[in-house]
Amino acid sequence: MRQIMSVLSTLTSLYMLIIFIRIILTWFSGNIRVPEFLSRITDPYLNWFRRFPGLRIGYMDLSPVAGLAILSILNQIFSTLARFGVISLGIILTMILQALWSILSFLIILLFIIVILRLIAYLLNLNIYGVFWRMVDTISQPVLFRINRILFGGRIVKFLASLLLSAAALIVAYFILRLAVSLLSGILLRLPV
Repeated sequence: MRQIMSVLSTLTSLYMLIIFIRIILTWFSGNIRVPEFLSRITDPYLNWFRRFPGLRIGYMDLSPVAGLAILSILNQIFSTLARFGVISLGIILTMILQALWSILSFLIILLFIIVILRLIAYLLNLNIYGVFWRMVDTISQPVLFRINRILFGGRIVKFLASLLLSAAALIVAYFILRLAVSLLSGILLRLPV
């Protein structure tokens, strides 16, 4: 059983690497063409996640992140079973929680960086009509709207205050959620086998 789990762990690691290479190559789609065999190997799996509309934020497609997170959880389960021969429900739940936190913390940090970029552009009065700034606005506007709606209800808030409060709210949310995940992980690890 341990040998089978070891092979499965190796295969999931290899598949994660192939997906990562596929993702990197799509970033340079104008200069580098993605080999057909990579598309045939990875697209059926990634397309399954692309069906979920919540994984798309403006120009950003987060379905590969979700796909890699699932593979990461499976890889951790396989490697734990290969190493110890047994795994508890608490360990599985902790792995799932940690994977979800990895995705969520990545998104919070990314949104924080985007809000800070927008704040810098606003303070320096930069020309924000380029493609890059339109992408930043496409991502930041829904975030600013939701955070302001939570904090202020229906009241209109000045743009600078909105940016500053959104950045602060993202930082506070990050640390509160990080603490909650840490505490919950400790509880889950104590669950009986």
